[in-house]
Amino acid sequence: MSSRPRRPTSRPRRPRRDPVRVLAFDALRAVEERDAYANLVLPPLLRRGRDAGELDARDTALATELVYGTLRWQGSYDAVIDACSDRPLAGIDPPVLDVLRIGTHQLLGTRIPGHAAVSSAVELARYVLGEGPARFVNAVLRRVAADDLRGWLDRLAPPFERDPERHLSLVHAHPRWVVSALWDALGGGREDIERLLAADNERPQVTLVARPGRSTAAELLTAARDGDEGRALPGRWSPLAVRLTEGGDPGAVPQVCDGLAGVQDEGSQLVALALAAAPLEGADARWLDGCAGPGGKAALLGALAAERGAALLAAEPRPHRARLVRRALAGTPGAHQVAIADSTRPPWRSGTFDRVLVDVPCTGLGALRRRPESRWRRRPGDLEGLASLQRGLLRQALAAARPGGVVGYATCSPHLAETRAVVADVLKKPGQAAAEWIDARPLLPGVPELGAGPDVQLWPHRHGTDAMYLALLRRTG
Repeated sequence: MSSRPRRPTSRPRRPRRDPVRVLAFDALRAVEERDAYANLVLPPLLRRGRDAGELDARDTALATELVYGTLRWQGSYDAVIDACSDRPLAGIDPPVLDVLRIGTHQLLGTRIPGHAAVSSAVELARYVLGEGPARFVNAVLRRVAADDLRGWLDRLAPPFERDPERHLSLVHAHPRWVVSALWDALGGGREDIERLLAADNERPQVTLVARPGRSTAAELLTAARDGDEGRALPGRWSPLAVRLTEGGDPGAVPQVCDGLAGVQDEGSQLVALALAAAPLEGADARWLDGCAGPGGKAALLGALAAERGAALLAAEPRPHRARLVRRALAGTPGAHQVAIADSTRPPWRSGTFDRVLVDVPCTGLGALRRRPESRWRRRPGDLEGLASLQRGLLRQALAAARPGGVVGYATCSPHLAETRAVVADVLKKPGQAAAEWIDARPLLPGVPELGAGPDVQLWPHRHGTDAMYLALLRRTG
């Protein structure tokens, strides 16, 4: 019996490499595996893609949106993926889950057509994971595509009246404990907390700071506009601030390249300006930045100090961050110094400084616009270790100030356990250096909605800044 000739077996199609989505996947894996921050991981990846000729301006914008959008909405997207998967979320391999998150963001958070969103994510899965995971990704995303984001949230979130914190957590993509903490700090009703959570999910403008004595806000604004007035605007509150619009590149501004200006949120600028403007009797020659890394506030404080003939000591315990502080201070007039030193065990004598700033390590809940991954990375248990460090830094800052000197306690978190509770505890048990409040509100002229004082809490939805907290204290003995 004669046998039929066999047909040649067709080889599986080789998956196509999409530089934009591979880059987004690599960035998300770095965030997941190495606890990296997207704002540090993404720029070198984009630069490498541009240098290789793989990315143009549109590709860069899309890759940035895929990374930051996926991270912002991760919790809500995970709830949708969980509802569309025949496996529990915890049973999905993390790399597969990252591809699903990218695909879900394309479907629910961008204007990419549904078929293109699914097919590009499946092709990404084929390229980075293989054919088996790609089939799973295809099945899940086809179910995700059955509705839009509003429809999914209406389906998955409980009614506000039944469980307000869970409702807000899903609708605005914040962990429940973060919603609770922000609501406690903010006070008020539903409208205010919804505005704050929505502001956390908006892409912030890049803000520049003109360093006094080296450049002015007017010069910086002119250079940033480069003939197009729509490219940059003056700051809202800081006289040194310039805001770049439409995602402007600070590296294209000559003053930033030359170190005459820097990138700094307006809230951080206001903290340094308020400390420098606080009334002081007697000498005003020695300033201390006790938590100086990576150097943004130190550079501004050094410039402000130099204008009145004062010198800044910038302390940072980690050598690599101390190098960043030195770089930030390079070229600033004045006899400033950078010390590799732990401000909880300081090498300087007590009662030495006229002005002291401690911008303490914190949960970073005030900068969720810029570091969206922080909301998913932090846990309520982190507060316990940070609280002890924060109190120690403030006590040592008060000890470092001379009697009559001014201390600024700042943190990029509105959590009450990191702000007013820390200051109240230290004032109650000051140790060797007693202190009293200074009303910080008059030192932020023109800034509205600063509350009852004497401390100040800034908010993204009210002030357009990170949620910076500032307490000003005067050492009394």
